[in-house]
Amino acid sequence: MARVREGIVAGYDGSTGSDGALRLAAREARARGTLLTVCLAWAPSSPAAPREPAVYELARRENEEILAPGLRYAQSLMEPSRVKPLLATGSAAEVLRDLSGTAEMVVVGSRGHGTLPGLLLGSVAWQVAGHAEGPVVVVRGQWPPPPNHRAGPVVVGADGSPDSLAAVTFAFREAALRGVPLLAVCALADSAAVLGGARRVEEDFSSVMTRQEKENPEVTVLRQVTAGSPVRELLRATVGAQMVVVGARGRGGVPGMRLGSVPHAMLHHSPCPVSVVRPEAR
Repeated sequence: MARVREGIVAGYDGSTGSDGALRLAAREARARGTLLTVCLAWAPSSPAAPREPAVYELARRENEEILAPGLRYAQSLMEPSRVKPLLATGSAAEVLRDLSGTAEMVVVGSRGHGTLPGLLLGSVAWQVAGHAEGPVVVVRGQWPPPPNHRAGPVVVGADGSPDSLAAVTFAFREAALRGVPLLAVCALADSAAVLGGARRVEEDFSSVMTRQEKENPEVTVLRQVTAGSPVRELLRATVGAQMVVVGARGRGGVPGMRLGSVPHAMLHHSPCPVSVVRPEAR
């Protein structure tokens, strides 16, 4: 695992959504024994600001004050020495995308400050999920769950494609870290148009899962192969789940697309946090 320089990166802007992202990111950092980077990205309010030191310094201090509560909260959740503040200049989406190249994971809220009322997903979460180099978790639903909430499974959508293989590997690790079962969903409706497509997808799914189960015997695995559509079946499976993990694209993705229809739907409608995973570019 080479993505360790920044550890787990939490995108923070003081909004309710970023509070949830920070809590989940701290949990991930504790479980993995790694660094937590609390990042607030800001852009000068006017093009002239960088050329006016006094204006720039005032804006920087204002953003330091916004970052401070998140930093204190993160330090209350884990060893303070493992929490790193990062006040970065630039658009949040670009800063977090760049950090994803050296992070184990980037965690963002589904909506931050400035999101238009009624939008299910903010632009920063959408851009980071679509363009990050490493795993991204977008925090949706209630996080953390209520104290009396029974620990649900980690859910992964898999079709045997390279992206879904990366998602399955990531999902096994998440299930092991959380001590919960892994529910692997393989939906065949979208492959029926290709002669023998459904059978091939099911065979590839079975092969991937069998190999991963042998490598991760500590994880209880539930397999669900269904004739339904991937979006519908995954949304059903995520009710009560801790997280749903999907590849950025499946077998049927249009070449050049950054996100396929399944992660698109999960990011907008999932009742639990969504992780979008791409194959390692190695």
